[in-house]
Amino acid sequence: MTGTENVWLTQDAYERLRQELVELRAAHRGGGDEDVESAAGRRARRLELEELLGRAVVGQMPADDGVAEPGMVLTVRFDDGEAETFLLGWRDGADTEELEVYSPESPLGRALTGARRGQVCSYRVPSGASVQVTLLEAVPYGMHSRRC
Repeated sequence: MTGTENVWLTQDAYERLRQELVELRAAHRGGGDEDVESAAGRRARRLELEELLGRAVVGQMPADDGVAEPGMVLTVRFDDGEAETFLLGWRDGADTEELEVYSPESPLGRALTGARRGQVCSYRVPSGASVQVTLLEAVPYGMHSRRC
């Protein structure tokens, strides 16, 4: 992950990731018998978490203005008529089992970020095909269950 934009996280997700970082730092200080590949993987994860947590916006609910942005639960309809509801957020930062999570940096997330209800957006899938998706609803995470 690169960039300077903020990353939306729930308080629980922030605490879980912070604890993982504490454990990685402790393992790094402890040294021990580990192969170079394992050490490199843990170092990469540690750096990723430091960067992520440094940009985290924690527990702040986005405005309930119907605009698609990180921290919002989006309901969309694809061009084949299928509807889907998911959280727009960082996968590592999601502490939800009931919702799929799509990153704002994914093709679908980039296409929808900033969209308003009824807006049709398009994005390219790995095959190169263009897919259209219509934003049906965008509500802040935590408020979506109250509206179901």
